[in-house]
Amino acid sequence: MRRAVTGGADPLPVALAALTLVSGCVDAVSLLALGHVFTANMTGNVVILGLATAGADGFSATASLTSLLAFLAGAVMGGRIAVHARTRRSRVLVTLAAESAAAAAAAGVAALIPPDAEGRRPLVIAVVAIGMGLQNAIVRMLAVPDLTTTVLTRTLTGLAAESTLGGGANPRALRRLSSVLAIFVGACAGAVLLRYLAPGWILLGVAVCVALIATGYAFHPASCQER
Repeated sequence: MRRAVTGGADPLPVALAALTLVSGCVDAVSLLALGHVFTANMTGNVVILGLATAGADGFSATASLTSLLAFLAGAVMGGRIAVHARTRRSRVLVTLAAESAAAAAAAGVAALIPPDAEGRRPLVIAVVAIGMGLQNAIVRMLAVPDLTTTVLTRTLTGLAAESTLGGGANPRALRRLSSVLAIFVGACAGAVLLRYLAPGWILLGVAVCVALIATGYAFHPASCQER
């Protein structure tokens, strides 16, 4: 696979940083409005699953397991997309289109099914988690350093261990800080939006944001020259 050598800087890091912000918003909505569950950060979700299994109050093993299994299903789909797509550009665009569709579907479920209907919450959780699994699969295969979009443990470790205090040269410090800030801002935005909007509207906004990120990437000159 060849990459563009002209047309400006690679747009992928910026796209992934934007997706990181979206992920923070998604997990805020999931945690606050879908019943103490993560749909993007599976490390946190497995911890919650452990708490729920042990009988801790306020946590649902069913919700966490639903999110985990749906996330894995989305990751499998993302893997298949990566295998069959011919270029990096097509992998990114097909995956983001599917993720946007999943968020829109989740928004539709949240809006159309009555809030007290049985099965509504697990269905919303599952559809959102599928989209996040898709995103994580392609991000893993792209392997852009310090832009995982959903987890920060390795990023924060690198930021500290490779800092001047740690005896390092601060490689990619700006990117690492941007990643941390993006999730923080996304989580803040999700929490604030929940004060004024129903989760379905926020998920619809997520779908639009992912579509806009895909569009920006697709029409960037460097992206257009990828083969």
